Amino acid sequence: MEEDPSDSDSETSSDDDEDDGPHPDAYTGNEEVQIDFEGRAPVDPDCHGISQLLQRVFLKAHINTMQMADMIIAQNFVGSVICQCDDGMESDADDMCEDGTIFGITTVLNITAKKNSPCIDQFRSFVVQKAEKHAPDSVLKHFRDVLGNEARPIGYLINERFINIPSQISVPLLENLYKEINAAKQKGMPFNFVYFLMIIKFYRKEAKKGKPKEDTYTNAEEELIATHAVNSFEYSVADECDMGMSGDWLEGDANLTPYRKVVLFDAKNLPQLILDIQKYINGE
Repeated sequence: MEEDPSDSDSETSSDDDEDDGPHPDAYTGNEEVQIDFEGRAPVDPDCHGISQLLQRVFLKAHINTMQMADMIIAQNFVGSVICQCDDGMESDADDMCEDGTIFGITTVLNITAKKNSPCIDQFRSFVVQKAEKHAPDSVLKHFRDVLGNEARPIGYLINERFINIPSQISVPLLENLYKEINAAKQKGMPFNFVYFLMIIKFYRKEAKKGKPKEDTYTNAEEELIATHAVNSFEYSVADECDMGMSGDWLEGDANLTPYRKVVLFDAKNLPQLILDIQKYINGE
């Protein structure tokens, strides 16, 4: 799914061989592969795949992503994983996960109600430590105040997927998440959030020779989400990234610096934000 564009150069050089030419089945670097995806509730066999997706966000931070993945699976009435469709054949969840590949996860964790869980405590400390190092004083104060106010719950909104999966898939996933959150609230479950917190992955081409900086978001819809933040801060992860950990070829591009942006936005704005994302994706 996530091929390095540099691979196409090596294939092209072999095309110059007039005697043999490329093998008819050889990957050229620009081929489109049609794959159907579907969202479904996470199940136990998804744990490792979810953990790997979370590691792409946190990189070398001390956060127990396996425990966080277990927590996500335990609340399988909220959130979806992306997996490959099973060619129209009916099968149970275990069969659908047979190869262990999870292509994405969209869900939310209550980091206020679950603050005493070790992985959530690690996550909350991680956010504050990053804010202390990279955020202006006013932003740091706001994040501290919000995280310290148990009367105003925060949901950690997770929206991770493989880099080549189009942003169109985010709309039904977020719509479904919103419906599931409402259903959980109606049953008295702790999903009545005041804020959502997200960690967004993006890459920056730094300003050079009079040209302004250029940001490229891994998930295109998150560029719009970032503009709706009531507060945010960002930090470079250039010293933490490696190809094995991140899985993103962009992070191997010398012209791009990998960043993370921590954003906080009003939970009540999620329905309108989903509509705006739909318009944004459609170019309206």
